[in-house]
Amino acid sequence: MIEDIEYRSPAEIRDFQEGLLQKALVYLQAHSPYYQRLFAHCGIDIGSIRHLEDLVRLPFTEKKDLQLYGDDFLCCPREKIVDYVTTSGTLGEPVTFGCTEKDLQRLAFNEKKSFACAGVRPGDVVQLMTTLDKRFMAGMAYFLGLRELGAGVIRVGNGIPELQWDTIQRLRPDTLMCVPSFILRLIQYAESHGIDYRHSSVRRIIGIGEGLREQDFQLNLLGRKIREKWDVQLFATYSSTEMGATFSECEYGCGGHVHPELIIVEIIGEDNLPVPDGQPGEVVVTTLGVEGMPLLRFRTGDIAAKITDRCACGRWSYRLTPLVGRKNNMIKLKGTTLYPPAVNDVLDNTDYVENYVVIVQDSEAGTDDVLVRVGLKYTPSFDPVKDLKDRFRSRIRVAPNIEIAPVADIAAVNHPEKSRKPVKFIDLRNNKK
Repeated sequence: MIEDIEYRSPAEIRDFQEGLLQKALVYLQAHSPYYQRLFAHCGIDIGSIRHLEDLVRLPFTEKKDLQLYGDDFLCCPREKIVDYVTTSGTLGEPVTFGCTEKDLQRLAFNEKKSFACAGVRPGDVVQLMTTLDKRFMAGMAYFLGLRELGAGVIRVGNGIPELQWDTIQRLRPDTLMCVPSFILRLIQYAESHGIDYRHSSVRRIIGIGEGLREQDFQLNLLGRKIREKWDVQLFATYSSTEMGATFSECEYGCGGHVHPELIIVEIIGEDNLPVPDGQPGEVVVTTLGVEGMPLLRFRTGDIAAKITDRCACGRWSYRLTPLVGRKNNMIKLKGTTLYPPAVNDVLDNTDYVENYVVIVQDSEAGTDDVLVRVGLKYTPSFDPVKDLKDRFRSRIRVAPNIEIAPVADIAAVNHPEKSRKPVKFIDLRNNKK
């Protein structure tokens, strides 16, 4: 049995990745019309890119490049594409990715490792509360990975608490895979229908699409609310279609473990250069082993930090902290720089707030104008607008504009028909940060 590279020394992992990087560059030079053109235009000799530090000599790839020149990123004949997936685009239209059979096997390997990292073992039963349709990569990847791992899979799909609980009671899964905020709906349904969820078969929840921890790795408000109600293990993950990879926490919950066989991660500062380990910056990824549409130095727009010390689980592969936010979602409010999670934290910790949406647009002065529309659980005896502004000033030093709106109106914005995730942030700025 070959030892998992994640447990090797940092020097061994580095040498291993540099070998895969050179193979990836050779593959792009031979098969990618987009990167062939880019290398020629920039005068890049791929033979000179031998070490991870050399990556800074290569241009970035951005989502708009995928949208404008999507077909040129394809590195194989279309006949080899066996699965098509899409992800959101910066210019309004979604970006399409084509996966070959080899790419699906890579996805299965990735998810097998990620689920194993979160403690799932052969014979465990995982209830998938994610869609496998609607051109969604993650649901397919989860299914393939669990199948490869040897775990049982229950493909329920998202939503419908009644169906989820009926399935849990009938098939007794030990693990749920879902958007974490949906767990609160499951708990609420169980409590209102007399379901003894605390003594159910479920002992592990793996979250997607939403964070469960603060930057110090303590559970955030959502994580605490779940744990206060339900004594289950909580695992957060980070993934994206472009990466074709998922980073899962291990049982120690100190960041998402990066799989060195599948991806190279850089953390880039405002000067487009790597930041010191432990400092936040933009996550930039280079995929390894992708056959259909490999990417070189792709800017994810996500802000996180890299943790390089050895994890208590024994892995030496570096980890990523919980996301600070999205680079494009950075807000400059009255001279203060912040990200939406900081605004969310204030609202999530206010007991009379039922739901909300944060809307950012350009002001006449050329700065950011932030409006928070809030739905109330109940009407407090004091002025909620003034109270909320005081809460914002005490936590982030500045206060946005606040408008009280009907809960149903906010709910319609939070859960649009075609969205896979709850929408709590709307950016209407012409020139996003």
